[in-house]
Amino acid sequence: MPSLTARLYRIQRTWTVPDLTGNRQGDVWRNAAPLSVDYFCPESSSHRPVTGCKLLYDQAALYGLFRVEDRYVRAVSTAFQSDVYLDSCVELFLEPVSGGGYFNFEFNCAGALLASYVTDPTRVNGRVASCVALSPEDDAAIARVSSLPGVIDPEISAPTAWSLAFALPFSILKKYSPRASAAPGSVWRGNFYKCGDATSHPHWASWSPLTERNFHLPECFGKLIFQ
Repeated sequence: MPSLTARLYRIQRTWTVPDLTGNRQGDVWRNAAPLSVDYFCPESSSHRPVTGCKLLYDQAALYGLFRVEDRYVRAVSTAFQSDVYLDSCVELFLEPVSGGGYFNFEFNCAGALLASYVTDPTRVNGRVASCVALSPEDDAAIARVSSLPGVIDPEISAPTAWSLAFALPFSILKKYSPRASAAPGSVWRGNFYKCGDATSHPHWASWSPLTERNFHLPECFGKLIFQ
């Protein structure tokens, strides 16, 4: 089990827009450092998918590429802001300004997105106390490519590798967090997750370790340093 110490990731600047086709070793993605989503909450089933992610940035956007070596793969949600965490899902939480609100970007393996800007993460009846949902226009501006598009039901129990790549425009983040800055030396905080709440083998994994089974714990976020 990884140490409970919060982690640090350095986001490399790219001068070429990376492709979103899932090739982690392509000419652009090869320059990005990998990270592992390998802290599993004890409530997880025996399924331990191997999950990695890479990030890059330029003046316009933050680019990400998740790759998962999975089983028991499910994708039922297809609509924006649907409960994608019930499916085979990867997530990125970002806090651009220390002590401010944070974003949750949650993608199921088919590319459906749940996203909001959280201003009070206190849990009330299983939900955060206060957040602003991103708009359909924001959803349309966030490019992503999944290697498993479409509904997957029943789930795929056999070993299955899948990828989810995205391009997140900084203009969207600034709508909700105007002081967000992504320049060399900028330090954000955040976390990366893998889950599958309604699969036959539910699991909850994070990059920076959690003190409880709750992804909305900004005090557990790691550091994201822009190079």
